[in-house]
Amino acid sequence: MIHYILQIIAFQLLFLVTYDLFLKKETFFNWNRAYLLITPILSFLLPLIRLDFIRQNIPTAYTIQLPEVLITDSPMQVHLLPEVVIGSESHLSSYISLIPVFGYLWYLGVVASLFLFLYKVFKILNLRRSGTKVNTKNITLVSLPNTTTAFSFFNTIYIGTNLSEIKKTNVLLHEKIHVREYHSIDLIFFEILRILFWFNPLIYIYQNRIAMLQEYIADAKAIAETSKKEYYQNLLSQVFETEKISFINTFFNHSLIKNRLVMLQKSKSRKIFQLKYLLLLPVVCMMLVYTSCTEDANAQSIENSENIDTSRSLLIQKIEAVKQQIAVQGNVSPEEEKALKVLSALVNGDVSNEQYQGITGALEIPFGVIEKVPVYPGCENLTKVEAKRCFSKSVSQFIGSEFNTEIGKELKLSGRQKILVKFKIDNLGNTTDVHARGPLLALENEAIRVINQLPKMTPGVQDGVNVGVMYSLPIVFEIKE
Repeated sequence: MIHYILQIIAFQLLFLVTYDLFLKKETFFNWNRAYLLITPILSFLLPLIRLDFIRQNIPTAYTIQLPEVLITDSPMQVHLLPEVVIGSESHLSSYISLIPVFGYLWYLGVVASLFLFLYKVFKILNLRRSGTKVNTKNITLVSLPNTTTAFSFFNTIYIGTNLSEIKKTNVLLHEKIHVREYHSIDLIFFEILRILFWFNPLIYIYQNRIAMLQEYIADAKAIAETSKKEYYQNLLSQVFETEKISFINTFFNHSLIKNRLVMLQKSKSRKIFQLKYLLLLPVVCMMLVYTSCTEDANAQSIENSENIDTSRSLLIQKIEAVKQQIAVQGNVSPEEEKALKVLSALVNGDVSNEQYQGITGALEIPFGVIEKVPVYPGCENLTKVEAKRCFSKSVSQFIGSEFNTEIGKELKLSGRQKILVKFKIDNLGNTTDVHARGPLLALENEAIRVINQLPKMTPGVQDGVNVGVMYSLPIVFEIKE
């Protein structure tokens, strides 16, 4: 859910940046209105779209990638880089604990926003009751005594009695266009989004942009029906009261008057500039590429589950076929029997079965499915996530303190030297099968020496049986000149 919300915010930001940079100053008001109404809806839908021909399946990793360890030639200076969670473990696992808290905050915000909305509606109803109503064709005119307020809400226009007749004429002309164009529906749409997504500042920016655009639309159509000079003068003289309600079309919005005057004097945009709206296509395409390559956690786990079941059945069939081939050839050697049992145990997943006794030392369980991860001394009695973090930190500190930093001077090295080390914590908690790959054999040997000195650990456990787990660790040796 959190990932979905972050995608929505990111997409809305991209849509708004595109609008402000390329479309905001154009006089294609109806096109801009459609853009501002459609793109928020797209931002909700696009994260849900997965295109199979774009999606790239990332294979599940069966080796734990430990954080990179940075070692310098200055003694005891160890820099721990942030932990990176990859492989079969979801990248959202660290957020799971935040979901209940976020849920309570969201409900609280929705309730507060809803009460604020109802309060604004109550203010409008009070104004309607306090004024004198005159019903005309499709429009209700409410005269508000002793005020210069002027605004419209759906098919009702509210206008103060203290306005001069000339100003009333221009205001009515302007507000009738708001009513005729159903502008209140646009604002209510964003008001609903503000209630549901009160924490998203981009919704407020969207509502501000649509309110400004509605004024441009009403001005453009009103000026065609009256004197341009008189309309300008009327706008310039606006020092009247304003009802600060986010979902009404108020005529006397001082912050918008300058922008309205600028837009009124602007020449109509050339039709060729309508091609700017084609920018929406590459923007949407980029979003589709991202969403199609980003697996939803639930969908991925269901799909993976189905794939695992299918693969398990095929593997079992192949193992049986290998057994039959070996039986045809003659006797089965102990090594062959052990290898078959290891394969069978990994496929079936039931390593505690009596038939697999004697081969648990050869088992290597994927980290993403293991019940209990190996535990570094001093990291006991922690949760799986905390134990993993403690393990990474302890290993990094151990390597930083034990690595021979003088080797850089001896070999006359400079810059950053990266060594990739792989090792296994076996079913007894010992470090075994250490391999290293680096730019120099001496660095590889030093890395292997240090890893082999790791203390004995509490082994990983699966189905109540101690099993081995493979690790991968990049070590960066930085030589300061």
